[in-house]
Amino acid sequence: MGVQLQQSTGDDLQQVHEINVTPFIDVILVLLIIFMIAAPLATVDVPVDLPASTVKRQPRPDKPVFVTLKADHSLAVGETPVSRTTLAASLHRAVTGDHNKRIFVRADKTIPYGDVMALMNELRSAGFLKIALVGLESGAAQ
Repeated sequence: MGVQLQQSTGDDLQQVHEINVTPFIDVILVLLIIFMIAAPLATVDVPVDLPASTVKRQPRPDKPVFVTLKADHSLAVGETPVSRTTLAASLHRAVTGDHNKRIFVRADKTIPYGDVMALMNELRSAGFLKIALVGLESGAAQ
């Protein structure tokens, strides 16, 4: 689909000023497939309705440990359901004995504040002093 602007004489070769986008499209499609496979693996699959927050996003650690308090007051460490009596032992296994590792608490927004505080007190009594609350990002202050 080139346009010849002048007559070529003899053995002069014409330059084609078109970009071949096929390799670019191939690379983009491969990256899309990689991200479609990797994105679901990086999330926690315990369904919980989180409240929104307007705080700036903080960097996420490599392997975060999540404690989830669901709407029915059941607990999960990562994706494994646990009871309140086995919470401390499950956390010790999840952090492999490192009590300085930050524990991320995810609680459904229908859970009363007192129940979230009771969970945080249980974590503190188990020896975990670095606790972070997880919420959804919100564009404006509520």
